Amino acid sequence: MPRVAVCEVAECAYNEDTACHALAITVGDSTRARCDTYFVHPSKGGDASAVGRVGACHMAGCLHNVGLECQAPGITVAALQDAADCLTYTAR
Repeated sequence: MPRVAVCEVAECAYNEDTACHALAITVGDSTRARCDTYFVHPSKGGDASAVGRVGACHMAGCLHNVGLECQAPGITVAALQDAADCLTYTAR
């Protein structure tokens, strides 16, 4: 599973110092490459010793997607408009 190399969405409960600590995230809702695991909460969550990884990707039209699994070496997540989006998404 590819690493979440950088997450720039500081308000996410799983983000600590631009590092994702969710054990696995899901990307995409078939129309937009958003991080579906993005979650705002007053306290931080996840496993502080773990680096987040991409568990599933619903963006079948992405160059890095094979069988709904991300094959990129790592991804970057950042806030775009009203959500946390995968900036590594590349249309085929």
